[in-house]
Amino acid sequence: MVNGLKIYIDENLPSQLADALNLLQQPLNFNEKYPIQVLSIKKVFGEGAKDEDWIPKVGAEKAYVITQDSRIQSQKHQRELYLKCGVGIFFLNPPSKGGFKYWDMVQKLIAEWDNIKRIIRKEKPPFAYRASSKKHFEKMD
Repeated sequence: MVNGLKIYIDENLPSQLADALNLLQQPLNFNEKYPIQVLSIKKVFGEGAKDEDWIPKVGAEKAYVITQDSRIQSQKHQRELYLKCGVGIFFLNPPSKGGFKYWDMVQKLIAEWDNIKRIIRKEKPPFAYRASSKKHFEKMD
C-alpha cells in the first residue's frame, strides 16, 4: 500500500474484527489522504506469535496495534521494545467483570475508529493510548 497506514489487531481480539474494519475502511480510503489497511496479527505473523517477534516487524512497517494486552505496557522489556521499534499502540482495557462481550468490543472499536485515525495521523509513534469501555482513548505516559 503506497502512502498507506497499517493497523494490526492483536490476537487477543477476534481476527474477524480486523477483516471487518478493513472492509469498512476501504470506501473511505478513496477520500482520505492516507489509506488504511487493517490486518490481524494472528493471520499475518501466525497464531501464538510472541510479542517480542511481531513488535519489531510492526515497527519496521511503521504500523500501529490495537490490543487488550496491557502487559506490553507494564512489562519493562516489552515497553522498551515497542518504544525502540517506534510502534503506536492502542490498549483496550476490558471491563473488570468477564472482559468485553463480543458486540460491546465491536461497538467500542467502531465508536473509537475516527478517534484512532485522528491520533495516528497527527501523532508520531512511538506512543500508547488507553481506553476503557466507558472512556475514550487517552494518552499514556
